[in-house]
Amino acid sequence: MGLGRRFGWLWAAYGTSALGTWLAFGAFPLIAIRVLHDGPAQVAALSSVGTAVGAAVAVPLGPWVEFRRKRPVLVAMDLLRFAALLTIPVAFALGVLSFVQLLLVSVLVAAADITFRAASGAYLKALLRAEDLLVANARFESTSWTTTIIGPPLGGLAIGLLGPVATVVADAVSYLLSALGIRATGTGGPEPRPEPRPAARLRASDLLDGWRYILADPTLRPLFFNTALFNGLVMATVPLLSVLMLGRLGFTPWQYGLAFAAPSIGGLLGSRLARPLVARFGQRRILVAFGALRTLWPVGLAFLRPGSSGLALVMGVELGLIFCCGVFNPVYATYRLERTATDRLTRTLSAWTVTTKASAALLTAVWGVLGTLLGLRTAIGLAGVLLLATPLLLPRRAAALPAEPSPAPAPSRA
Repeated sequence: MGLGRRFGWLWAAYGTSALGTWLAFGAFPLIAIRVLHDGPAQVAALSSVGTAVGAAVAVPLGPWVEFRRKRPVLVAMDLLRFAALLTIPVAFALGVLSFVQLLLVSVLVAAADITFRAASGAYLKALLRAEDLLVANARFESTSWTTTIIGPPLGGLAIGLLGPVATVVADAVSYLLSALGIRATGTGGPEPRPEPRPAARLRASDLLDGWRYILADPTLRPLFFNTALFNGLVMATVPLLSVLMLGRLGFTPWQYGLAFAAPSIGGLLGSRLARPLVARFGQRRILVAFGALRTLWPVGLAFLRPGSSGLALVMGVELGLIFCCGVFNPVYATYRLERTATDRLTRTLSAWTVTTKASAALLTAVWGVLGTLLGLRTAIGLAGVLLLATPLLLPRRAAALPAEPSPAPAPSRA
């Protein structure tokens, strides 16, 4: 099913940056552990503090982006991430790389990432017809898991051959290429101009408008809390798992990458099945069913041991988790776009992403402390047990789609 040349460029840009991200999977924790010799608390702080401050920086950007064309914003955020990441290999080559610099770069990248995600959702909705959104999101999801299969093993190999910052360079370059791809999407036609700002200055109420919109919607509200808590608990265990596998259990970088890359075949399969499953069972049933099934797997990571059996355990757990997420994610992303009015989309997506990032940062910090006090396996197991309760927050009933405040302009198609 063709979605036009402009979507093709956007899809190519997404794939390029996704490959760079997965090539650099675990790069910052690895640099902190292997180069700076930091412990679990510092590695957790690197993830949590950087994300939290980046989310706070991104809060006023949502309302600001709402009333601007999204394509220039996407290009600017890609270029910002390119420049920020490039400082890491430069500092490493000069022998001045520090934990503080890693932290500052993580803040900039997190803020740019949140802003990019919010603007890209609005740009996609303007680019395509409503009936094409699930197809587009399934393609993005499929691409994400494909690059997950390829990226981490290649990244581990590159680190072994070229040093600990090689994948950071690749990630930086991928953002530059993504910026060029997004810029090329403008060749098929101009992006519709957003409605003018209601006031010249940013008002305090604008900052909260996205959250108000989410909390007022009877089905977005539970989905919002569900995804924030689920993502936060899953992400909270990542630094602990990094320290456990790369440090105490002695897994090599390529084994660590393989443990998360090979199971991504499940995500590729899940994303392919999302559309036919929705066509047969309906959107809400798939959201509830796979939103619950994805919680059953992470508790198994508490039983991780060294050697091939431990590697097989991680791969099995991740395969089940990723398959369920591969089905759930494109359906959830499409549902969220459909439920949100166009004139509130960027603010709503920004508020959503800020909350998800902030909850992940908070829970990562808490689990860093728990990992130090209780032990890594106990903390990972506790997160897995709590995940089993998150399906209680999934929406249980269908609701009519909200009416748009005014007739939308015809979408620009290639």
